[in-house]
Amino acid sequence: MLREEKFDVVVVGSGAAGMTAALAAAHHGLSVVVLDGAEAYGGSTARSGGGLWLPGPEAATYLKHVAGDEVPSARRDALLEHGPAVLAFVTRHTPLEFARVPGYPDYHPEAPGGLAEGRTVEPRPLDVRRVATDVGALAPPYRAAPSGMAVTAVDYRWLSLGLRHPRSALTAVKLAAGRFRGRRLTMGQALAAGLRAGLRSAGVPVRLGTPMTALETADGRVAGVRTPDGPVRARRGVVLTCGGFDHNERMRREHQDLGTAWTVGAAGNTGLGIEEGQRLGAALDLMDEAWWGPSLPLTGGAYFCLAERNLPGSLIVDGTGRRFVNEAAPYVDVVHAMLGRTGSGPHLPAWLVADRSYRDRYLFAGRAPRAPLPRRWFDAGIAHRADTLDELAGRIGVPAQALAATVERFNGFAAGGRDEDFGRGESAYDRYYGDPRQRPNPCLGALRQPPFLAFALVPGDLGTKGGLRTDERARVLRDDGTPIPGLYAAGNTSASVMGRGYAGAGATLGPAMTFGYLAALDLAA
Repeated sequence: MLREEKFDVVVVGSGAAGMTAALAAAHHGLSVVVLDGAEAYGGSTARSGGGLWLPGPEAATYLKHVAGDEVPSARRDALLEHGPAVLAFVTRHTPLEFARVPGYPDYHPEAPGGLAEGRTVEPRPLDVRRVATDVGALAPPYRAAPSGMAVTAVDYRWLSLGLRHPRSALTAVKLAAGRFRGRRLTMGQALAAGLRAGLRSAGVPVRLGTPMTALETADGRVAGVRTPDGPVRARRGVVLTCGGFDHNERMRREHQDLGTAWTVGAAGNTGLGIEEGQRLGAALDLMDEAWWGPSLPLTGGAYFCLAERNLPGSLIVDGTGRRFVNEAAPYVDVVHAMLGRTGSGPHLPAWLVADRSYRDRYLFAGRAPRAPLPRRWFDAGIAHRADTLDELAGRIGVPAQALAATVERFNGFAAGGRDEDFGRGESAYDRYYGDPRQRPNPCLGALRQPPFLAFALVPGDLGTKGGLRTDERARVLRDDGTPIPGLYAAGNTSASVMGRGYAGAGATLGPAMTFGYLAALDLAA
């Protein structure tokens, strides 16, 4: 006979949203359990950069501009009112410490209320000895750093400049020397492990390999979840933080007309929480959206391009051989342009075109400057190389005359330092990942030196962005605006408080943790 257990709160999912919810519930005197179908904890959080966008009410004007009126003001206000308290709570009850990412702008720093100096914080490197009990079950990172190196978001900025800037070499030396100080976790690895350590100290069980198969109801409210081991009852409610529908082929085809091949979200993000909420009458929002980013469609999994698009000596064209976007814009905006959601397009296929100087100077998709690119990239048609632009145009199937004219016009912009077509380099965000030694514009450099390269770009994502409609207390809502009793959601299981925008680095994890925290407060009340 299958056993039956009871807790005050059942949390489904062990990412930052779920663990924050569980931690807050425990510290408010509730009995709580975290369930996850994966054999490792951390979900997409463990794969992430670990940054948090958690400003206070001073960011209200900016957040309204980014999120738009599509997001109720009560939800926006809740994030800004409670975000700083969440950061303080997590710092107090886990081994985590946080530091501001210096100079990392909001993604739209020139918008009303935006800040060029940014608002993002990230975990400080976490000594693995402080979380040693839990490291073995921690989900792996998206891209592992060289063995023993504790790379932070600040470090990545300088490393991306490869051989071009002395601070890049100094950063590499610092990271190499840091290996002798013992293993340390950074980014999403630190955030996930630190939260798990907090749960262990609070006596909260985290049960891995225990998938939710369905939500259970009783007396008109959500009363628990069904698992292969038996039902787990929830006296007060269930918090769904089990990710989006990144790896649900049917849902992605239905809502986005895209498949699952190009996401970098955790494999366990199959949309079950969203489907179960919908089965109980929940409304859905933003299902056509994701945390998009231009990506290389590598056979071993998509590579999410970040600094690669901002650096001089490169541009992006579509199948006509023409530019269609500010390549250095926030990654969600670039994919919106690729998909034709900004008034023109769609602009697929898309190609990042670069010259030899770009490849000789900068890190590219984790490859060191001047390092040979994998032969399999060329065999698969992901990368192409040619001695002339005409030859390159033939290889990628775009009109040669149009590509040549595009490059010539772009080179003129580079010489003058001003992109007259799309304003590349005008935003402080563009320049953050630019080359400070490139004058007069750190994002603009001519493409002149053969061989020329072209890399296929696809609309990848960090995870889906739409899901269950929730209110400012993280309660799941029906179409008529009434809450489903006992059901809460946070993280990518819920529709984002960012609407179709993206405020800054950490605008996924910061709100996820905040609404997980708010769910716990409501359950405790």
